[in-house]
Amino acid sequence: MNFEQARFNMIEQQIRPWNVLDQDVLDLLLVVKREDYVPAACKNLAFADTEIPLPGGEAMFTPKLEARILQEIMLKKHESVLEIGAGSGYMAALLAHKGRHVTTVEISPELKAMAEANLARAGVGNVTVELGDGAEGWAKGAPYDVIVISGGLEVLPEAFLKQIKVGGRVACIVGHAPVMFANVVTRVSETAYDTVTVFETNVKLLKATSKPSQFAF
Repeated sequence: MNFEQARFNMIEQQIRPWNVLDQDVLDLLLVVKREDYVPAACKNLAFADTEIPLPGGEAMFTPKLEARILQEIMLKKHESVLEIGAGSGYMAALLAHKGRHVTTVEISPELKAMAEANLARAGVGNVTVELGDGAEGWAKGAPYDVIVISGGLEVLPEAFLKQIKVGGRVACIVGHAPVMFANVVTRVSETAYDTVTVFETNVKLLKATSKPSQFAF
């Protein structure tokens, strides 16, 4: 398989048509090798417009979904990031190239080990992979500049809102199948938040050991 041709086709045929036009994001997709983060048996699907299965019934987001989230959060080089759901480590690697440091929290020991191994192999040094339940965020290291939730939620728990700085953003996918909403929530003051829905999608719900407290806007 010609990975470079497949990568080019992914960007031109899937990602650009999905309104991902930020050149920094498109360039990053050339730098961070997606095929290095998919399970060995799925390497030929690395650039397909499909969710790639991971151990424990989990799955990677589609490439266009990852790219669109990356574009919408407008991550800056000095900013710290919390990701909930490390999966294979690919989204954390993308975030790490754009931000200062990424803490990614994974509930599955098997996926934590996979993400750590993939990131180490790729030489990504500014990511910390934590084992735990991130359904209520991750207080250690808070407040963060950006939080990316790599899984669906019925609603966004209030805990996440408390864990971002003023000016910080939370990227989350909320609702119920078959239509869920990808939102970017920005903390505009100590007490006020602005929510923008950027697209509709449908993803697996985030795994959690406890039912998080609910917050309605």
